Amino acid sequence: MKGKFIVLDGTDCSGKETQSKLLEKKLNSLGIKSIRLSFPMYDTPTGKIVGECYLGRNSNSFFEEGPINVDPKIACLYYAADRKYNIDKILKYYDEGYYIILDRYTTSNLAQQGSKISDPDERFYMYEWIDRLEYWLLKIPKPDITIYLHVPVDITFELLKIRDILDNHEKNYDYLKKSEEAYIELSELYHWDRVECTIDGKMRSIEDINKDILNIINDKKEEIKNN
Repeated sequence: MKGKFIVLDGTDCSGKETQSKLLEKKLNSLGIKSIRLSFPMYDTPTGKIVGECYLGRNSNSFFEEGPINVDPKIACLYYAADRKYNIDKILKYYDEGYYIILDRYTTSNLAQQGSKISDPDERFYMYEWIDRLEYWLLKIPKPDITIYLHVPVDITFELLKIRDILDNHEKNYDYLKKSEEAYIELSELYHWDRVECTIDGKMRSIEDINKDILNIINDKKEEIKNN
């Protein structure tokens, strides 16, 4: 039996890393072979290009205009290349029947690059362009389940202040706001499942959020089993 692709995505500080790790642990405890992977894969050649050369995580971006101002079609090619370069290691688990939990995926490219375009029609064209690039031309597998972890931008911006290292995107409030709007738009357009990670202006507990994620997966088990 082939595996399944489960994507957890959302803006910064939405808990993607925490929730994907916890989901991997819980699914394995239930006897469901699961493995968590994260994009970009910063320890691989393509991931290093994204992290160091494009984002400038530990120094300065190679792009003098700053990564936020790079043409979105150019920017998305770096992220897409990272997925294409590393896809074989994912497909190995897929062929062995694993539930593959992905922290960020093509979904991030859609939101981050789409957020740079203000005109709705041009933004929708950008979504289509990335969709065709990654899923059709590069033949990157489509997710079986995509779960959007939503955190309002004001909470995100406050949470980012406690981080030691921020890239150029994470420092920019306007970019974060537009990213949130793009994620919401995409979640409605692509019918992603959505988990609200806050209540009354505060983050919900890790366990409560994870229960919602597990409930979504459990509800869709039969649906994805037949696909």
